[in-house]
Amino acid sequence: MEVFSEENDPGPLLETEADPDAMQQFRRWFDEARLSGAEQPDAMVLATVGEEGHPSARAVLLRSIDEGFVFYSGYLSRKGRELAANPQAAVCFVWPELRRQVRAEGSISLLTDSESDVYFLTRPRGAQVSASVSPQSEVVPDREHLERLWVEFENAHPGEVQRPRHWGGYRLTPTVLEFWQGRPNRFHDRLRYRRTGVGWVMERLAP
Repeated sequence: MEVFSEENDPGPLLETEADPDAMQQFRRWFDEARLSGAEQPDAMVLATVGEEGHPSARAVLLRSIDEGFVFYSGYLSRKGRELAANPQAAVCFVWPELRRQVRAEGSISLLTDSESDVYFLTRPRGAQVSASVSPQSEVVPDREHLERLWVEFENAHPGEVQRPRHWGGYRLTPTVLEFWQGRPNRFHDRLRYRRTGVGWVMERLAP
């Protein structure tokens, strides 16, 4: 992250101004990121851990916000296999234009088949075909092999594409959210929310 000077200080992140509900605070910052013209504000790094304890991370797209963060993937991909083995994950959003970062940790659950079906029908046909034919995360001989799978599928399915059973949605329901606001001299603001039985507890962390 950039070192900010007094001249470009974005201002403080204060407990008195933050929403007491962590997801409401996220929606506020997410809306501000979209309005700021940030490039792909819905991009988030998703970190998972498999059965052997090895972490892995990749960028995915946030597709909706409800009680958690909703994204989609192949169930048989590496992240899908790791989430099946260990349904806990973390995500991180970075919005350099606003000098902001949000981290979230929580449990993972699958969306219902009907929820995944509804979303799949909104995707462009090319994305539907890709999700149907790609053996995601598997080793393949070459690009030509993938192209043949595409052509074979297109020839066999000239009409509407149905959601493949190996692809669908996930929801990360956070138990922890941390909001980071860059400040001068690396003396940043960090507010952490922890979910409890009666709601969210907000705490300030040292930078």
